[in-house]
Amino acid sequence: MRERDSKEKRTLHFAIVKEASVLVRVCVAGSFRMVDQPLWEQIGSSFVQHYYQLFDSDRSQLGTIYIDESCLTWEGQQFQGKKAIVGKLISLPFPKIVHSITVQDHQPTPDCNILSMVVGQLKVDDDPVMGFHQSFLLKNINSAWVCTNDMFRLAIHNFG
Repeated sequence: MRERDSKEKRTLHFAIVKEASVLVRVCVAGSFRMVDQPLWEQIGSSFVQHYYQLFDSDRSQLGTIYIDESCLTWEGQQFQGKKAIVGKLISLPFPKIVHSITVQDHQPTPDCNILSMVVGQLKVDDDPVMGFHQSFLLKNINSAWVCTNDMFRLAIHNFG
């Protein structure tokens, strides 16, 4: 039994154990270490950084983060599938955009996905700065995190 346990530890490269304190232990090459941030925070933050870097530089590359079953709601318009989503994003009528993230929150879901919410500001061409909200549902498929659901809204208020 001990030999089997030892062998499993050597072959186990990555495992996550969620503790009551909401800290995560990561097992890398058989040794556990505590991480400063929960793993879902690290994955979510990395995804958000990657997403907005692609969006701001070359929206056509965003197809790499969606799958054929993905859904996008953009200002109330719904799109399903990688092709339709990327088509919408590259058809947006502005050549230049810069996103600035104010805050982002990430949560693990019971089915091992990650829910991310982003609040920030964006600057399109020479237009004034506008606020926005965006939510992502991330899923690990074949060791890659993809976006299965994406919802975007400008933070425009009409108090008239």
